[in-house]
Amino acid sequence: MILVGIDIGKNQHTFSIVDMNTGEILSNPSLFNNNQEGFLFLIKKLNMYSKSDLLIGMEDTGHYHFALLKYLLDIRYTVALINPTTTDLTRKLQGGITKNDPLDSLTICDVIGSNQRKKPYRVTKVNRFDLYEQKQLTRHHHNLKEELNTYKNRLQKCIDIVFPEFNSLFRSKYGIVYMNVLKTFASAQKIANSDIRTIRKCFEYDGRGKRITLSADQLKAAAKTSIGIPSVAEEIQIRHLVCQIEMIEEQLSEIDKKIEEFSLQNNSPILSIPGISHFSGTSILAELGNICNYTKASQIIKFAGVAPYHYESSQFTAQHTAITKKGSRYLRKTLYQIILPVINHNTVFTAYYNKKLAEGKGHRCAQGHCIRKLLRIIYHLLSTEQTFDPALLI
Repeated sequence: MILVGIDIGKNQHTFSIVDMNTGEILSNPSLFNNNQEGFLFLIKKLNMYSKSDLLIGMEDTGHYHFALLKYLLDIRYTVALINPTTTDLTRKLQGGITKNDPLDSLTICDVIGSNQRKKPYRVTKVNRFDLYEQKQLTRHHHNLKEELNTYKNRLQKCIDIVFPEFNSLFRSKYGIVYMNVLKTFASAQKIANSDIRTIRKCFEYDGRGKRITLSADQLKAAAKTSIGIPSVAEEIQIRHLVCQIEMIEEQLSEIDKKIEEFSLQNNSPILSIPGISHFSGTSILAELGNICNYTKASQIIKFAGVAPYHYESSQFTAQHTAITKKGSRYLRKTLYQIILPVINHNTVFTAYYNKKLAEGKGHRCAQGHCIRKLLRIIYHLLSTEQTFDPALLI
């Protein structure tokens, strides 16, 4: 077997070629550019060996390796992806005190040439790229949601200063009238001093939906008696934050439509589980990748980072340990977001959750047990292409 270790960089990569059987360095560390010319230079070197004899290794880090990875997979090379932590630990175990790109490319060869029972790498396939766009969209959705929550919290802080009674006037926050008033006036003082006809315009909008019971006259009366503090700085922030919130909500709407399209194309059996939506289903599928990469359900539980630590030493075995939180944080976040709807919509999960509570487990711990049960079911459905049947869980 001929090993090729590639250390990834932003503008340049470094590769080394090593004979696995003899340990001989067939090609000393060499640089090549992250462009078409550089890729052709690498392929010219690789063409000296049979594709079936080559195993190419690179770290699965950042995004700089995507173009090279897809290029190699498209021309049917076998590529192994390595966790950067594995490379770092291997270098330290070898007593290395120097870190640079040439040495790292040789260390990568050592990692993929390892004869350990559990291989410290995973061989990737072309069809993993089928889910690449879905992963980017669902992760972007998660990130936008976090930004949205940040902006909403900042908005509430500003409202508490200029018009603390404002939220109590509305049944729910962030509706059309709610946002129109903030965008137009931004403080109790501005509302109190404005013409009633101008205020009424904020209550006018086209579209369906139940109209709010609050009137423009009631809003103005509340503003006149408000204890809010006039502040130009807070008013400017409110107007800007409202615009940012509306923009992010529009972006989320666009993303959700595209995610739903992908979900319908996937037609995955996990959508048959009550409580799993198009977004959560697509997020789970995209983060897991090809289910064929896993041989048992415990592997996806480990990948999601929801497996509890096992600590045992001599005659002591820890009875209570936290989850590892390793692997995909986006997958873990999605699982914790959907587990309550799954519990509420399925009697078997409800009974399992209550059973864990009766055993003395806390709410979060019981959720973790339900998530691991859900992942075992997801693995079975994806492996067998079977739809969810709650009767089979009993």
